[in-house]
Amino acid sequence: MEVNCAGCAGCCIDWRGLLQPEANGGSDSPRTDGTAAPDGDDALTTTRQRGSLGTDDGSRRASIDDVANFVPLTREEVRAFLEAGYAAALTPRFWRVRDEHEAVTVDGYDLAAVADRPAFFVGLRKPPKPVTPFELEEPVWLPACVFLDPTTLQCRIHDDDLFPAECGAYPAHNLALEAETECERVEAAFGGERLLEADVEDEPVDLLLGSQAIGEKLFCHPEPDRLEGVIDRLARGEATREDRATCLAVAAASSPGTLAISEHHREQARERALEAASKTNDDAWVGPTIREWHRRRVQTDGTPSPTVASAVEEARGAPETPGWDDLE
Repeated sequence: MEVNCAGCAGCCIDWRGLLQPEANGGSDSPRTDGTAAPDGDDALTTTRQRGSLGTDDGSRRASIDDVANFVPLTREEVRAFLEAGYAAALTPRFWRVRDEHEAVTVDGYDLAAVADRPAFFVGLRKPPKPVTPFELEEPVWLPACVFLDPTTLQCRIHDDDLFPAECGAYPAHNLALEAETECERVEAAFGGERLLEADVEDEPVDLLLGSQAIGEKLFCHPEPDRLEGVIDRLARGEATREDRATCLAVAAASSPGTLAISEHHREQARERALEAASKTNDDAWVGPTIREWHRRRVQTDGTPSPTVASAVEEARGAPETPGWDDLE
């Protein structure tokens, strides 16, 4: 497997806002005003990218948040992020289901569940950032991974032990499932060559599908009543740190292959998640930068240069990225 990532970051951003369906009902063409594409854009939906849960008949269960390119983290990765003080970077994802018999209803949402426990992933948040992917001439505001450097379009934790295994394996998982990759979508929409070699025979592929995922990547909340209000706020993009901590604690306290939850580890993880938000050391740069990006997106006229990230992120302690010149 070989990919060309320079100037892309297609798997790290939600770039649906760049697509404008043409009147003939056919292809998508780029747009640069940052507005959202219509819902139901199946061309951008895969098992890994949208975090949807496949059913036996091949249908998908829509996530309640509709955030593209969601990267599911494992239990150990959730724990590692919490220990590093990066709780603010994490968020849960729940799904709607059509069949009420396999759902648990919370805040009016019929949620996918296992043994009457709402099921969820934990992934990385995507605040709005000014970026210029795919050789765009002008920067645009797009939802981007909290660890993406808008200037270089590189991951700030790529060489760190915290770098998610799912990110490191991508797009091997999609290729192993014979699903379209983000590389191919970028090629189709903007041209260029991104997926240079699609052979994954020699790639380590650990998909964690079915029952293997329970307690390891797919977590099950044991108390649906404690999610009252949380689900509605997640769906509206207004989740609080307490909302996120409640779910992160369940993930960190889960046991692989079972529905068991360690109450001791659950409370410990919840306290750690809430404590991280009050830290003032360099590890606490994530929360303040997310809030600053949202503030600038609302209050700034136009779109600033991606280089403003040096003042928003790096000045608060974010790790720098090397750029592409030394990597070529």
